[in-house]
Amino acid sequence: MILEIAQIDIKPGAEADFEAGIAKASAIFKAAKGCRSFALRRSVEKPQRYRLLIEWDTLENHTEDFTGSQAWQDYRAMVSPYFESAPSVEHTELTLQAF
Repeated sequence: MILEIAQIDIKPGAEADFEAGIAKASAIFKAAKGCRSFALRRSVEKPQRYRLLIEWDTLENHTEDFTGSQAWQDYRAMVSPYFESAPSVEHTELTLQAF
């Protein structure tokens, strides 16, 4: 399983609109091939910074099946107007889990 971590900085004052858009977009991810979970976290220290955490069965489910698809374009249309800058995206693998 792959965990995608996207750091997203939002324009000042657009936090509520972004959160509404991403909540609506969650249905897109629920239907996406290989998408297992979808969560959004907001920074306490920097309230305009969010981290979108998406678990995929495979890297290709994200990079080939989803990115560039109509579903991806629909998602981006819902949230990208609120971006301060382009999101930073990283893919990770679990190496240790405790507790």
